[in-house]
Amino acid sequence: MQDNEQNEDQPAASEAEAQPEQQSDDEAVEQPRPRQRAPRARRGAVPAEGATQNGGAPAPLRLRDAYRNEIIPTIMSEFGFTNPMQVPRLQKVTVNIGLGEALTNGRAMESATRDLATITGQKPMITRARKSIAGFKVREGNPVGTAVTLRGSRMYHFLDRFINASLPRIRDFRGISRRGFDGRGNFSIGIREQIIFPEIDYNQIDRIRGLQVTITTTAKNDAEATRLLELFGMPFVREG
Repeated sequence: MQDNEQNEDQPAASEAEAQPEQQSDDEAVEQPRPRQRAPRARRGAVPAEGATQNGGAPAPLRLRDAYRNEIIPTIMSEFGFTNPMQVPRLQKVTVNIGLGEALTNGRAMESATRDLATITGQKPMITRARKSIAGFKVREGNPVGTAVTLRGSRMYHFLDRFINASLPRIRDFRGISRRGFDGRGNFSIGIREQIIFPEIDYNQIDRIRGLQVTITTTAKNDAEATRLLELFGMPFVREG
């Protein structure tokens, strides 16, 4: 009799042990899943005109696709490279405006910053004097210009619009001089008027200002950088 009572108690104990496990499984299923937050936009970012197509879809990066599919094989065959990583590539594009008039005209910095944000689609940073110069009446820390550094998709979008839409609008344009290289693969272009950019409305600017565009590459010398920019479509003056 005692053995039968022990056998009857064992199933009851096993059922009692199984109930907490079922409850724990139910609790694990009923727990709400954490919400996934959408990625935040970069602080101060301004939507670049031409960066999206009609309907909000991102515009295709034509220069990046051309670099991967056409430029890399061409440069490898011309320079005898055996590894695609040896091919120079674009690193960044810097656009800056120098404002000596900002010392006397307080609204010049605001106007230049607005123009640069419209051109590049990114909020500019204000550059300040590193040291005091008495001859120019400049003190350390005074705002002397504004600049934007573009990388990634913004860089390719800007360079595409700059080469194909802005440079042909220069008055009496006959090509870009090759003297803008610094010997280390970087190229600088001086623009006299910001109105060559289609994004600028002539009726909304206070005065004509010049700007400088610096293209930084990973090329080891000027020959590689020149050929890279030529394949991107940069209209250099013909030699000879």
